Amino acid sequence: MSAHRRKTSRPVRRPRRRHRPRRIARTLLAAVCALAVTAAAGAWYVYRDLAAAIGSSKALEGAEKSEYGDTNVLLMGLDSRRDQDGEELPAEVLDKLHAGGSDIGGYNANTLILLHVPGDGSRAKAFSIPRDDFVDILPRLPPGGPAGQGKDKIKKAYGLAKAKEEERLSGQGVKDRRQLERAGREAGRKAQIETVRNFLGVPIDHFAELNLAGFHHLADALGGVPVCLKRPVRDPYSGADFPAGRQSLNGQQSLAFVRQRHGLEMGDLDRTKRQQAFLAGATQKLNSAGTFTGPVKLMKLIDAAKQDVVTDAGWDLLSFVKQAKNLSGGKVSFTTLPVERFGRNHGEDINVVDDMKIKRLIAEQIGPGASASVSAPSPGAGPSDAPGTSPEASSAASAGASSGASAEASSGAASTPSTGAGGSAPAIDGGGVPCVD
Repeated sequence: MSAHRRKTSRPVRRPRRRHRPRRIARTLLAAVCALAVTAAAGAWYVYRDLAAAIGSSKALEGAEKSEYGDTNVLLMGLDSRRDQDGEELPAEVLDKLHAGGSDIGGYNANTLILLHVPGDGSRAKAFSIPRDDFVDILPRLPPGGPAGQGKDKIKKAYGLAKAKEEERLSGQGVKDRRQLERAGREAGRKAQIETVRNFLGVPIDHFAELNLAGFHHLADALGGVPVCLKRPVRDPYSGADFPAGRQSLNGQQSLAFVRQRHGLEMGDLDRTKRQQAFLAGATQKLNSAGTFTGPVKLMKLIDAAKQDVVTDAGWDLLSFVKQAKNLSGGKVSFTTLPVERFGRNHGEDINVVDDMKIKRLIAEQIGPGASASVSAPSPGAGPSDAPGTSPEASSAASAGASSGASAEASSGAASTPSTGAGGSAPAIDGGGVPCVD
């Protein structure tokens, strides 16, 4: 009985609640640390996966670099209907591209844009190089060769060097088709970069190469790319069929948009502005659609890059992707390099350009870090020295070529179309992307 009393009379100890906040804080801290480690590991895995899978090139090994922390990136769009191994794209893909068979287009670099990103964080600038600019092709080929006297359309530098390297290796007994393709493309990239670097007089720090299918896959991965047209267009050659105003284009529509030149007043020069507008819309979508924070969207973008993109080896893409978030919302100005007049060379239409005028323009726009070693111009070369140039064709086209090609457009500006009947049509709001013809 006494034992029972002692047992029941013992005071009951209650748990101390004053330590609960500490335990909760420790638990939350541990959870946050675990999430941070997991996110970091995930980001590293994604980056490593992208870096390992994306095509890499040694075309820039040993090349001169920009100063003051500036970065110059050459964007090259190939007019090729083949994949990175030289294989024909599937018939259903070619049908969607509305771009004809796999033998059309060859390996011309029909899109050439130099993107200059200042090291001080100021506004980035993009310079479009019209594909038919008549320039010195590097490395120089002997007179009478496939590149004539060493001058040709700038877009041809890639394909000419590729064909020459494959011919050289075939002569040495190399028969493996994929080996020839890889070596030929490396020679093409190096030649195209050297040619652009010599033409503009600036270092090239990085490059990205995209084929025709890349435009299609990029737009689909982004869930559509916003663009704006001043007026409705319909072109059976490219498949472009769009109303006026702002709209979002899927992959197939995006390719038609950037390829259209028929029915446009300035032809190829207007197509160059379309490419600028697509780039502006894509960077805006990258920043606004949660692509960098949404794992699903990011993986779609990475998968698209694996299929179609080649970059220089060693480029820290993760850092540049973070930097690219600041390239939208009107923070990039676009300029198409000036053309003096149009002419003919061996039966082909060309753009006659003033090399030194363009180098001065680039130096003024980019600043003190712009200079790069360049090859000496061809003896007597000048804006009028195009072999086979027709004076009649040149003078007839010169009036609008230079001023029309050097127009600058901000990625955040909207344009106002003219009615052509003495009045002004209501302004079309591009909503942060440029409105183009």
